[in-house]
This record gives sequence, structure tokens and C-alpha cells, in this order.
Amino acid sequence: MDNQLKALQGAFDAELAQAADVEALELLRVKYLGRKGELTGILRQMGSLSADERPRIGALANQVKVAMEKSLEDRLAALAGSKIEAGIDVTLPGRRRPLGSVHVLNQVMAEIEDVFAGLGFEVATGPEVEDDYHCFEALNIPAHHPARDMQDTFYFPGGTLLRTHTSPVQIRTMEAGGVPVRIYAPGKVFRCDSDVTHSPMFHQVEGLWVDHGITFAHLRGVLYEFIQRLFGSNVPLRFRPSFFPFTEPSAEVDMGCIMCGGSGCRVCSGTGWLEILGCGMVDPAVFGYVNVDSEEYTGFAFGLGVERVAMLKYGISDIRLFFENDLRFLTQFA
Repeated sequence: MDNQLKALQGAFDAELAQAADVEALELLRVKYLGRKGELTGILRQMGSLSADERPRIGALANQVKVAMEKSLEDRLAALAGSKIEAGIDVTLPGRRRPLGSVHVLNQVMAEIEDVFAGLGFEVATGPEVEDDYHCFEALNIPAHHPARDMQDTFYFPGGTLLRTHTSPVQIRTMEAGGVPVRIYAPGKVFRCDSDVTHSPMFHQVEGLWVDHGITFAHLRGVLYEFIQRLFGSNVPLRFRPSFFPFTEPSAEVDMGCIMCGGSGCRVCSGTGWLEILGCGMVDPAVFGYVNVDSEEYTGFAFGLGVERVAMLKYGISDIRLFFENDLRFLTQFA
């Protein structure tokens, strides 16, 4: 067995000298030192040795194993060193791993939330899978109301649906805690619509302030502050009469075009104005659904699309860019 171990050591040394890469070294290790390797095969014969011979042969086999492992380590280090000398200039600057960043919609959402939090509004949330009552009826949109045609809804069996706006959050908040209340409600909403300016899933922020003596002037003040913090202090606003079932009076809000400064361009269709959000005073009928006395309390509500704000803020013309995960687009906002 002495001769077998010496022959094994010689064969290993010869093959090691020919190993040219890491893969060859790994094959050599498995061949000689693996569980089914050459050295293991010899050690299995030790049962045939006498009790006097076993300690000596065992020690010799261990010496051979240690020598093989050391030779493999040295050869591996030598290969690594030669590769560095041959192919890598250590004086060159390192290659940075690209880092991820917050999605542009999340960045804009955070900006919007910071503004309203700074104005004393508290965040409120609600379920994305809603019932018809909270999404429509309690917002003064009963069955067969024409306003339902304005929102193409995803319905589920059993009367549930994907919410089409974040307005149900104001109903749930007043049901749970009553009034006074001052909240903003960010979240995802869903509609059967898809083109360059519409997406089946998008984001809204709903605002609600109900208290004694709240007027349209308070609404104007909050929205002026919001727009000027987000887009700059020189951006003008205008309010146009509109209709929403849950507010009366209602208004659409336009901001001065940030592309042309109001002089008229392709983005604003030559008008100098860009539509930004809808708002109004809470309709007394809505207060009736949540047991709030409309003679004692008044309030306003508004809703805006986060994608719309982001598109205006960064001059983006196609809403689908937000969801296509094209890194060439997303890394611009890192």
C-alpha cells in the first residue's frame, strides 16, 4: 500500500502540472480527493491490513491528502495571479454596479403626500376591491345614474368591483370616525380604459376636509398652495364650472401651461391652460349617507391623477411609459 500511495502522489503531481484553468483543477480534485476518488479507493483497503500496519499507513495517507490539497490551493492561487497579470489593469477605475431607484410615480406620489401632510391633512386608506354602495351609491351615484357611464368599471360576481376612484375612502372614513375630518387618500384605481392618456390601473389622490364653516375659499386656498408647491410659485390657476355627483358646486381646475408659460403651445392645444384636477363642495346628499348634519357641517373634496401630475411635471406624452419598465425611460428619474 506504500507503493500505491506513492504512485498516486506521482500521478497527481503529473496531472496537476498540466492543469491550465480552474475547471481542470476542480476535475482533478474530484478525481483524487472526492468521495469516489482514487485516494478514497485506497483507504477502503485498509481493512485488510494488520493492526500494526494501519496507524502507519493511515498517517501516510493523511500526509498524501494534505499535500494534494496544498498543491491544489497553490496552483489555484498561481492561476489567479497570472490571470490578473495578463488581463486586468488594476490602475483602471472600477466598474460600478448599477443601482435601482424609486419609480417616478412613487417619487411624484411622495411629493404630493408631503404637500398635503404639510397642510395638516392626515393619510387615509381603503380597500381596492370595493362594494357598489361605497364606490357609487353613497357618493350620490345610484343605480342607472348617467354618471356611471363615465367610469367603465371592472365588476366581480357577488356585487364587488375594483374601485374606479379613491372617493370611497372618504365615505369609509366618515362612517368610522365621523367629522370633523381632514384627510388625503392615495391609492390605485381601475377602469376599463387604455390609450396614450389612460391606463386600466392608475393612481389617484383624494382630498376631503369637513368642519364647521368650510367654504369654497378654503378649497381654493388649499389647491393654490398645492399647485404652487409642486410646480412653482408663478403658476396660475383657474376654476371652471363642472359636474360631479358627489359635489355641488363642482369645478374643474386648470393650471397655466408650464411648457409655454401660458402663451399657447402643442401641449396645451394653444389655450395656455392644462387641466389638472376636479373638485367641489361636498353634496349634502353625501352627508346624508354618513349621518352628518349638512346644516352644521360643510366641506370640500378634490381628486387628482398622479400619472397626470407626473406627465405635466416632466413633459411625458404617453402614460404607458410608466408601466412598460423600459430602463432607458426610468433611469432618467433616478
